[in-house]
Formats: sequence, C-alpha cells, structure tokens
Amino acid sequence: MHILVLGAGVVGITSAWYLRQAGHTVSVVDRQSLPAMETSFANGGQISVSHAGPWATPQAPLIGLRGMGKSSAPVRFSPTANHRQWRWMAAFLRECTPGRVRANTDILSRLAVSSHAELQMLRRALQLDYEHSESGILHVFSSKREFERAQARARTLQVHGIRMETCDVARCIEIEPALATSRRQIVGGLHAPNDETGDACGFTRALATACADAGVTFHFDTTVDSLDIHNSTVRGVAVRDERGVRGLLRADQVVCAMGTHTRRLVEQHGPRPALYPIKGYSISFPAGPKAPNVSVTDEEHRIVMSRLGGTMRVAGMAELGGQTITIEPERVRLLTDLAQSLCPDAGDFSKAEPWAGLRPCTPGNVPLIGRSRTKGLWYNTGHGSLGWTLACGSARLLVDLFDKGSSDIAFPWLTGKRH
Repeated sequence: MHILVLGAGVVGITSAWYLRQAGHTVSVVDRQSLPAMETSFANGGQISVSHAGPWATPQAPLIGLRGMGKSSAPVRFSPTANHRQWRWMAAFLRECTPGRVRANTDILSRLAVSSHAELQMLRRALQLDYEHSESGILHVFSSKREFERAQARARTLQVHGIRMETCDVARCIEIEPALATSRRQIVGGLHAPNDETGDACGFTRALATACADAGVTFHFDTTVDSLDIHNSTVRGVAVRDERGVRGLLRADQVVCAMGTHTRRLVEQHGPRPALYPIKGYSISFPAGPKAPNVSVTDEEHRIVMSRLGGTMRVAGMAELGGQTITIEPERVRLLTDLAQSLCPDAGDFSKAEPWAGLRPCTPGNVPLIGRSRTKGLWYNTGHGSLGWTLACGSARLLVDLFDKGSSDIAFPWLTGKRH
C-alpha cells in the first residue's frame, strides 16, 4: 500500500518510519526544505512521561482569565472574533471537570509510557544521536498548594508505573546543584528519574535520514493545497512546489500529521477536527560551566529548562489568540527573566536565540489518531505540547490500526465515525 504522510515534524517522521517498517510504500510531503522546521524545531526537549496530563484542569479557566491580554502572563488568552476560537474554548471548558481530567490524564499516561518504551527501542536499534540525556526531570514548586496538588497527581500516576520522588528543597538541590543559586523561593519538588531529554529536531532529522535509507520518498518545498477526493475517497493531494508549479501526488491512503495546518486542509471537505494553535516560545543559548544537567520544570511559571549538549533550551508560554508565530520581544524578555531567576548560572543569556511555534491542541489534549470519516484519510495530530513525548507511541498505534484495525495500546483511537 502506498501511503502519503503529510508533515515532516516529529510526528510525521515517526509515522513514516513505522509505516515503512511495516512494509508499506511511504512518501512524506512538507512545505519546508528540511524536516522539523516548524513546531518540532526548538521545543523544550523533554520526554515528559511524568507530565503527560491535559492543560484543561479545574484551575485552567482562572489562569486564563488572569492572563487575558497581559503580555507579562506566562499563560495569555487574547480573545478574537474568530468563531473557531470560541467553539474550541467552549469544548476546552467542558474538559476542565475533575472527571474529564482524570480520564484524559489516564489516557495520556498510557500512551506516554508506551511511547517512551518505543523511543528507547528505536534509539538502541538505530543508534540515533540527538543529545539525549536520561537524568530525569525535576519539577520545582514555589506554591505549597500547587506542590500538594502535584503530589496527589503523582500518586495517581503510580498505577502506570511512572516513578515520582517527592523532594524537599535540600533534595532538589542535591539532584540539581544549579538550583542552589536560584533567586526563586522553592518549597519542594518532584523528581521523575525515568524521564528523558533530547533535541527533538536532531532526533527527527536523524530518523528522517534512516527513513530515506529505508526507501521513504520525500517531497520537500512542497505545499499541500487540498485533498484529491473522488467518489468520497481520498486518492492523494493537490500540491505546488516552491516555484508555484502545481501537481497531484497519488496514494492509496493519506496520513495528516500537519499539526495546526490539519484543520485548514480537511475542513474544505467537511470534517472540522477540534484543533487550535497554542503559541509557545523558546530561547537557546550556550550552556555555562554551572548549567543544570537535570531538566528542570518551573511549575508556577510554566517554563522548562533542558541541557542539550552544549546548548541550554528554555521553553514555555502559552498563548491562545490566533495562528501567528511573530516573536514579541517582551515575551522573550519575560522568558529570559524567568529562566535567569530560576538558574542564574545556566549560561550566556546575552546570546539567546528566540523562537516561536504553534502547538496543535485538542480541548482535552488527547491527540487525534486513527481513521477520519473521509475514506482514505487518517489523522496523527493534535498532540499539543506532548508531540515529542508521544510521537513514537502514536506512530506505533497508527500502524496497528492500519494493519490490524486495533491495538494493544489502550487509547480512544478514531474509527471513522467522527472527525
């Protein structure tokens, strides 16, 4: 079977690899000139199995209201007149109830555990080099209330085999000595020793090279304009190259892994997947001699700090307000200030390179994986901030559904009756 994978980010490339290993003929299409040039390019670098939970929680609406229109708020909601935003927000609010949070956390945790195992096997099999570290992730808290709430959540993760160590301040500094000079008041932390970090862009490009060696065909600098549908069945996609020359790429099946661009493509033909872009920022700068080796998550300010070889990556912010990746200097300064107060000796902040990307989010943060209601069209998208964490497990699940129609991964995959 010939399968077209639309999108060469971490989710698209892992999909291509697993489909090719299952014996399918695979082609990948992307509008950029290289893999991982958009959302996968400069994310926080965390394989955060311990934090595979939804953004939609009972506390989320108040956090969003506090940050409405404020450039200094880590989480910022900017209302627009776009009806899509309001429909998505209404669905998001429905996911904030305690029952939905428990269900979504359970779903995401199962997929994250499976994905982590797949990633480890893939790394060993292919000897992939992407500046990975197995030092775990340390979540630090400035609020006793948030710390207590996080400990309760950590106990629920134990059923999935996810280890979390509760740490006082001294233990946090023992795990990561760089926190000794922190200007932030830390009341405690949670250490997830089995979590990992790594450069998602480096991983994606290394795996893309392995895909090409295995016979996957790539169409870069190629924009997908529309689906080619005949008799209610997708037969391929209409595309144009960098010179504007138009053409058709045929296939037996099409996998849409285009992140936030998925909805624009498929809604021309009826389906309206519940996807909305949540903008995030990162800065990358040379690591200093006292830079942290353990990835640190500042839970209060929603930022993460990861060492990727000789580079420090700090990522965070969440903006709900449209599909733009314009870099706002004030937001970069805020991210830089938060990072400096957390780990003042992390590196040369004056050489920080800013980046912004759009996370494709569903209201409950549970990705859309499986068969759409349009025959021949499949989804692997909507992973939000967990694309790097969930990519390998999502690809394995997709292949199971292609070849067997089911999977041993307990996940509410799409069956073609919706989306």
